[in-house]
Amino acid sequence: MLLYWILLPIVWPLLHILWRIEVVGKENIPRGRAHVIASNHLSDLDPVYILEAVFSWKRYTILAKQELFKNLLIGWFLSCMGAVPIDRGKGDMGTVNKVTDECKNGTPILIFPEGTRSKTGELLTLKSGAFLIAGNADADMVPCRIIYDTPDKRMHMFCRIRICFGTPIPAEEMKVEDPRRSVPKLRALRTRLKTELERLYEENHF
Repeated sequence: MLLYWILLPIVWPLLHILWRIEVVGKENIPRGRAHVIASNHLSDLDPVYILEAVFSWKRYTILAKQELFKNLLIGWFLSCMGAVPIDRGKGDMGTVNKVTDECKNGTPILIFPEGTRSKTGELLTLKSGAFLIAGNADADMVPCRIIYDTPDKRMHMFCRIRICFGTPIPAEEMKVEDPRRSVPKLRALRTRLKTELERLYEENHF
């Protein structure tokens, strides 16, 4: 954990030399309580951009696909920044439960509900895991949209990047009290998050 506090101020100026980063809506991130940031996903560096945009000394836990940890250097760096691997193809409930417990105890979470990177810049189908974590941990969810100023909407060296945080979805609205109604409720929450992510793009794209 000590390495996180060492790396954070080192990486910040490096990112701002290599990319022109703007942050919109940072005031929407809750202070003093755990929350879940739910972002679209375009680049393997997205978690780093978001953490540097937030620039919080409160270390986030990041749910990252297991494949990223096969590269020892990348895996080491991501682990230092708070990432934990999740096996997306096997319903990794052990990791989900562990992250939920961390969130209950005050640790903010960063998650990418699409589950993988979009190659076109368009939103992919959102998964329900982010809502289950937030609802069970009694944590607000902050929509986040990363926008690249490039023709293919993907990250390139020296491009402009806009990181936008939207209005939080309150924790109480994500609780599933009746399991029999969980499917329609989760479907409605996915639609709500997608609508907010699309709004952030329409209002902030280059």
